[in-house]
Amino acid sequence: MTRRHDNKVAFVTGAGAGIGRAIARNLAAGGARVVVTDIDGAAAATVASGLADDGADAIAIPLDVRDAAQIDAAVARAEEAFGAVHLLANNAGVVTDHSLATLTEEAWDFVFDVNLKGQFLVARAVAAAMARTGGGAIVNLSTIEALVVVTSGSTAQPHYNASKGGVPMLTKALAVELAGAGIRVNCVAPGPIATDFFDFETVTSEAGLEFMKQRLLIPRVGRPEDIAQAVSFLLSDEASWIDGVQLPVDGGWLTR
Repeated sequence: MTRRHDNKVAFVTGAGAGIGRAIARNLAAGGARVVVTDIDGAAAATVASGLADDGADAIAIPLDVRDAAQIDAAVARAEEAFGAVHLLANNAGVVTDHSLATLTEEAWDFVFDVNLKGQFLVARAVAAAMARTGGGAIVNLSTIEALVVVTSGSTAQPHYNASKGGVPMLTKALAVELAGAGIRVNCVAPGPIATDFFDFETVTSEAGLEFMKQRLLIPRVGRPEDIAQAVSFLLSDEASWIDGVQLPVDGGWLTR
């Protein structure tokens, strides 16, 4: 792999598992020093330890992205450890199993606080650090469910769709506001990915794949590494003239 992130410091949220872990590993392999954050501090520590075993510089920080004080402290610790922050993968996200009829205000607020408010809070803190050292790049994680409802039945998860639907517009607004500081902001929208975020056995089952093949042009479930590669590119100088966009990485799901 080209070491496209040499001399960069990357801050990754939700990096204890799944897509976030794959992003952290990809950025480290590309030469970045990585700040591995997750609400599960033990999971973050395990990922950071693995990166260190592979020869990368990494630290782990427990982080609840709903808490502005925790975020500010984590960014300060990253700057103390590595001197700067240049890259942000705003990945932390949650979903709960609720239809409109069963959806509570508590579940709505929880999902919005993590998926949308959390991205705002983290971006605000990290952008300030980036501006202090001349700029950087941010990638927010959305989903194809920001654009379409994915369901095999008659119910959806409206709070999840609505929270993720806000991410592309947040991305555009941040791109406009932060351009003057030399900070690019883009968004990646994953399609169906085999992680524990969803029901792994269902997503990877024969029946699950048959359902998804109705929309997929590439007939396989996505892997976390597929998303990590796209995030890595958008964070790199190779994407230096790309700003404010949402890139679907979905096996062609949105094409038909």
